[in-house]
Amino acid sequence: MAKRIVEEKRKQGFDISYIHRENRQGFKAGALKEGLRIAKGKYIAIFDADFMPRKNFLKETLPFFNDEKVGMVQTRWEHLNGNHSILTKAQALALDGHFVIEQTVRNKAGFFINFNGTGGVWRKNCIEDAGNWHEDTLTEDLDLSYRAQLNGWKFIFLKDFTSPAELPSDLSALKSQQFRWTKGAIETAKKILPVLWKSKVSMRVKLQSTFHLTNNLVFPFILLAAILNVPLVFIKNSGSHELYFAFMSIFVLAFISTFLLYLYSQKDVRADWRKKIVLFPLFMAGSMGLSINNSRAVFEGLLNRKSEFVRTPKFKVVDEKNSWIGKKYLNSKLGFSEIIETIMAVYCFIGVASSIYFLEIAALPFQLLFFTGFSFVAITSIKNALTNNL
Repeated sequence: MAKRIVEEKRKQGFDISYIHRENRQGFKAGALKEGLRIAKGKYIAIFDADFMPRKNFLKETLPFFNDEKVGMVQTRWEHLNGNHSILTKAQALALDGHFVIEQTVRNKAGFFINFNGTGGVWRKNCIEDAGNWHEDTLTEDLDLSYRAQLNGWKFIFLKDFTSPAELPSDLSALKSQQFRWTKGAIETAKKILPVLWKSKVSMRVKLQSTFHLTNNLVFPFILLAAILNVPLVFIKNSGSHELYFAFMSIFVLAFISTFLLYLYSQKDVRADWRKKIVLFPLFMAGSMGLSINNSRAVFEGLLNRKSEFVRTPKFKVVDEKNSWIGKKYLNSKLGFSEIIETIMAVYCFIGVASSIYFLEIAALPFQLLFFTGFSFVAITSIKNALTNNL
């Protein structure tokens, strides 16, 4: 279809080419490098296949390149199917937190931000000056972003101009996307952090960049918290350590900051923010449920276990009438992760029951979140795999 449309445009006089590689060497980084090699323009706009650029995209982004120090302009992702299901609603909430708050604040405060892989424009000279696209991590966008900014290039983030795209509509697609993003970020951190700390950028930038590049290390700790939550209920009710538990309860306040981040991201860009923020507990439960999938990605990244770039399946699901079922892009298979997720769901149910038995009301919400998260991820993964392979 793309080849046919490009041919039609060529006949109309447009300088446009359809380029198809016969191999996946270098995966997305390899494709981007090949495109850059033959591109004739000074600016490189990049969109994934499921993005639908707005007609005025170039008019809104290119003027920022009048500043010769600007190397990249990133737009905020909008969600074509953000209201399609509970799964896409939770993803939309999570991504809004990243784009509306994290990217905006980092950019305005003078910290490093990352190109998000799509929905942005690069100055060709910036890409070449930073060493071009590298294929040694699964997040070539994050890798190039840091190399470019360490070379002195400025990045611009546009919160108020969006590029609409489709969110993964089935859990197996989301898990493959999250695995790639998590593992790639760890690979990039191992590659970039030594260079970052030897550079001449300010200490505040070095510290914030370190937090940014290593934030996915949280997933093994989420999994550890899920495992320890159950025995802690019994230890607390053994008649000892009461003072210790009373003191440690102050750390529950950390939960408030996370809630405020997503609350204000919704208030900033959504007229119906009250309806959106109600989904926050489901988002938290989902993050907990994905901790097994993402922890595996963290450990593979730390242990230098290389894997291919697995593309995120998309099915042109943009409204409630559409469905991914029957649109086979990539068959889901039951694996070891699904077994562990099921075991953790049962284990966390014991935590719920024990919290009720001992009347640990403060612990019950977190036990319920863990149980809900692992149950949803396990059941949905199994259901998707069975549906895809019928």
